[in-house]
Amino acid sequence: MYSFEYQKAGSVADASKAATGEAKIVAGGMTLIPTLKLRLAQPSKLVDLGGIKDLVGIKAEGGGVTIGAMTTHAAVAKSAEVKKAIPALAELAEGIGDPAVRNRGTIGGSVANNDPAADYPAACVALGATIVTSKRKIAADDFFKGLFETALEEGEVITAISFPAPEKANYQKFRNPASRYALVGVFVAKTKGGVRVAVTGAGEGGVFRKKSFEEALGKSFDAGALDAVKVDAKGLNSDIHASADYRAHLIKVMAKRAVQAAK
Repeated sequence: MYSFEYQKAGSVADASKAATGEAKIVAGGMTLIPTLKLRLAQPSKLVDLGGIKDLVGIKAEGGGVTIGAMTTHAAVAKSAEVKKAIPALAELAEGIGDPAVRNRGTIGGSVANNDPAADYPAACVALGATIVTSKRKIAADDFFKGLFETALEEGEVITAISFPAPEKANYQKFRNPASRYALVGVFVAKTKGGVRVAVTGAGEGGVFRKKSFEEALGKSFDAGALDAVKVDAKGLNSDIHASADYRAHLIKVMAKRAVQAAK
C-alpha cells in the first residue's frame, strides 16, 4: 500500500476543510477501499467521516424521512420510520450487496459515489429527494450529473438526504448474481406531483428518468399501461453481463413488476 495521510474528522466543518485537492472522503469505504487496493486511486489524504455522530440517524418529518449520510444500509432497511413512510426504500436497502456491505456501507457514500449500477440514486430521483450538504440543498434531478459524477463541489460533504413519502412506490432490480449490483433496476413512485420512474444499471451515464413510462403511468397507474411503450436500446450499456437490447427488455419487465408491487 502506498503512503497517504489519514485524518478522522471531528465535525462536518473539519471534513469540508480537509477534503480539498487530491484528498478523498471515506464513509463506509465499500467502494473506495477496494479501489485503493487495486491502485485505481491514489489520494494524498483520506478524510474519515466515521467519527461524526451528527451524520447518523433517521428522522420522520414532513410525512417523509430524513436520513443522515453516515447511516448504514442495514439501519435504513430495519428502520421503523422508513418502513412506515416509504416501505420501498427499506426494501431497496435490504437488497444492497451482502450483510457485510449493508452493515458498513452508507447511504451518503453511495449517493456521493454515484455508481451507475447503484440502487440509491434511483430512489433519490424517483422519490424527488433532496440531498443536503455542508453548503446547500440540491434536488436529486440536479445532483446526479453522469458516470460517477455529481453536483458536489470541492470540500462539499453530504450531511443528509430527505425523502418525501410517495402515495405508492416500489423498486425492482435484476441483480448480478455475484455483486448484487443492478444490471437493471427500476424505481417507480406515484407522488402528489405525478408519477416518476428512475432507471439504474442500464444507462451509459448512470441513473436516468424514463419519461415515456411516466406519461403512460400518469394516465393509468397499471402495469398494462406500459405494454405499448417502446424502450430504445440506443444509449444503454452493453457488456459481458447483458447486451443493450437485453437491458432495454429488462427495463420494461422491472418497471411492470414495480408497478404491480407498488404500495
